[in-house]
Amino acid sequence: MNYQEEYRKKLTTAEEAVKVVESGMWIEYGWSTGTANVLDQALANRYEELKDVKIRGGILTRRPAIADVPNAPEHFCWNSWHLSGIERKMMQEGLAYYIPLRYSELPYYYRDNIQSVEVTMMQVAPMDEHGWFNFGPNGSHLKAVCDISKHIIVEVNRNIPVCLGGYDNCVHISQIDAIVEGENPPMETMPSAGAPSEVDLAVANLVLPEIHDGCCLQLGIGSMPNTIGKQIAASGLKNLGVHSEMYVDSFVEMTEAGCINGSCKPFDKGRQVYAFAAGTQKLYDFLNNNPECMIAPVSYVNDIARVSQIDNFISINGAVDIDLYGQISSESTGTQHISGSGGQQDFVMGAYLSKGGKSFICCSSTVKDKKTGELKSRIRPTLLEGTIATCTRTNLMWLVTEYGKFNAKGKSTWERAEGLIELAHPMFREELIKEAEKMHIWRRSNKI
Repeated sequence: MNYQEEYRKKLTTAEEAVKVVESGMWIEYGWSTGTANVLDQALANRYEELKDVKIRGGILTRRPAIADVPNAPEHFCWNSWHLSGIERKMMQEGLAYYIPLRYSELPYYYRDNIQSVEVTMMQVAPMDEHGWFNFGPNGSHLKAVCDISKHIIVEVNRNIPVCLGGYDNCVHISQIDAIVEGENPPMETMPSAGAPSEVDLAVANLVLPEIHDGCCLQLGIGSMPNTIGKQIAASGLKNLGVHSEMYVDSFVEMTEAGCINGSCKPFDKGRQVYAFAAGTQKLYDFLNNNPECMIAPVSYVNDIARVSQIDNFISINGAVDIDLYGQISSESTGTQHISGSGGQQDFVMGAYLSKGGKSFICCSSTVKDKKTGELKSRIRPTLLEGTIATCTRTNLMWLVTEYGKFNAKGKSTWERAEGLIELAHPMFREELIKEAEKMHIWRRSNKI
């Protein structure tokens, strides 16, 4: 096959390419920073002739054009595997919905359950000399999507970094039906976390002593994991490894500080393994054609059996609420949906099973209600009615707030109640004790 000739044959305009979309179809838009761009605008321009077009994607870094057409919910329905703040707003507008999942199984969801997709459109890096289009920092599950798609449209963006990996990180021109050369916008960057708060620093200083040379790291999304990463970069720790669903900027800082070499990993030695990445332009520049960094499908990266084989695995994630039983919600508070489960279940359990492994759920002890300004405790007697439990009480290991850290592994219900209440803001502790007594998980000998 002459790849350049094939490229010319399949090259078309965005307007022409999206003509394949019909009312009622299921469409794939890619993932995060690889979400369709000019194709999105071209599809939005057809809104008057389309009804009930259902779109899948996730972790949007910009609002799609299809969300801003008149009477958008009549024409388009966004379905997200993981909500960003943009998608959360779209959900409130009646345009977006969440798809519950275990992120590690997402490629299997497509191959075994969804099985067929009418149209896939997404941004990719330019074709290489062998006819491959790299997914950039969005490998995740996209090869599985392509494998079951009836029609694939790629939107070429010269600014997408080429992310090297083990497998399933690109699609071949022989699978592609149409090629659109986009406007080459710069990579979408995640908002800067800014300076860490006093709470972030307090939590980071409690977690840092639990990490030692040779540990392997996974960091979740948010200011707290980011702060912990920055503290690690300045700590002088050595021989650390990376095996993380999401690759974030603090991993770059740790690498530049000489903390990471992956020498203690039982497999993928010397490689920083991840399923997708989002952050600053510095991060994208670091990943571009970097053989030290290995992007792989999420079914490989987040696999509990694989993670648990890595000794001294450190998982650091956040939470919205936690109750005195040790149930963790990282998705909602009541029926107010906030995010998604992502890979938290996978890494919490993987670290829990790892020899010498530690799973940390890190959060501030309180949160301020945006509507009333009232201070509320994140540690509650029970989760609010309607709250989604992301991790069960049997999975909780370390919980950390600015008031301390507590390892729930092996602890009884009354020991958990005592340990968790000690991490709550002092103004809520007496109330929590009274509720724990009603729940029969408080002993008279308990002391706070």
